[in-house]
Amino acid sequence: MKTEWSGCFDADRQEEGILGRLAHFVPEFDFVQIGALLFLIGTGLLFIYSTGAQVGGNHAASFFFRQLRWIGAGGILWLFCSLIDYRKIQYRILAILFYLVTIVLLILVFFIGVKVYGATRWLSIAPLGMRLQPSEFSKLALVMVLSAMFASPMFQVNRFPCLLLGGATVALPFLLIVREPDLGSALILVPIFLSILFTAGLKWRYILLAAVAVCILGGAAVLNEAMQFRPMLKEYQRDRIRVFLNPELDRTDTGYNSYQARLAVGSGGLTGKGIGEGTQNTLGFLPQTVSNNDFIFSVIAEEVGFLGCLLLIAAYLALFYSIIRTAFLTTDPFGRYLAVGIGSIIFTHCFINIGMSIGLAPVTGLSLPFVSYGGSFMLTGLAGCGLLQSVYRFRNSR
Repeated sequence: MKTEWSGCFDADRQEEGILGRLAHFVPEFDFVQIGALLFLIGTGLLFIYSTGAQVGGNHAASFFFRQLRWIGAGGILWLFCSLIDYRKIQYRILAILFYLVTIVLLILVFFIGVKVYGATRWLSIAPLGMRLQPSEFSKLALVMVLSAMFASPMFQVNRFPCLLLGGATVALPFLLIVREPDLGSALILVPIFLSILFTAGLKWRYILLAAVAVCILGGAAVLNEAMQFRPMLKEYQRDRIRVFLNPELDRTDTGYNSYQARLAVGSGGLTGKGIGEGTQNTLGFLPQTVSNNDFIFSVIAEEVGFLGCLLLIAAYLALFYSIIRTAFLTTDPFGRYLAVGIGSIIFTHCFINIGMSIGLAPVTGLSLPFVSYGGSFMLTGLAGCGLLQSVYRFRNSR
């Protein structure tokens, strides 16, 4: 008797020889994505170890091996998601369940969350000695539930009730994440929603109306914060914006990390100072608490220079190419929305993280995908890329 999962793992090829199965199976994968991911993850491991040098070899090794554990767990998720035929499972039910689970986790953060650097964003897994950040899981969950929603034949993107339902789906995790507070992660949910709306065929007049509304509301919010009528941002968030607008304003306190990050980028020159030889990193001017995650791009720029950064950016461009290609090749709306949504997460993270390292964006605490130290994004990022592999493999299937 066939189950719901039967057919997900290409069972019809079990009678073929091993070489015959491999000859059919291996070419199905998107090796552009695989190559880009391996390069980015390898680069991350190298510089995570390098950033630990300022506090000693044993400490460096501990960060390195903890990251390896996250990569191993994420690799298993990537393989699982890649092998299944995403169309032959009840993806709508799974998407809704995953979304609801992340909402529950975001609520649990307020009751049993771990407070780090003044923000309560993590849940501790004591037996494993690890922390999870539910806001990272909410990004992939939102992509999945919006993709399932907009792919439904009953859902019409240009009908107001449908738009309202989609907006409410985004608003719930957005408000919970802002409350942590983690405004940077919350803002990532907005481009996810907008990119899927655009791909689903939202009419241009609605896009223009939304743009006008955003400009008006944004202007009102800026005026409100400037005049202090009813401030919505916390003081440290306002300080970050002030430092972004005037980088020389507070180089010893609020703007210290961003100032040191820019110095690291500028001092790298064309070819860098050598891996493990960057003075901003090894001498601790760029603190280890941020050098291996938020500002790891600055460490890379200092140690391998402009040419090394170009190579890193080329790997991201290859990854974006594979994502866009998958979105264009698939004939399934759900798969297309998945590709666009996951691509918007990775692109926005890259743009903001690199931007804040070179002074083109305010400091928001967003990681550099697959390079920065940290497990939550590694898990969700690799799981998302695994889903994209499944979309690519079954792009022509009916």
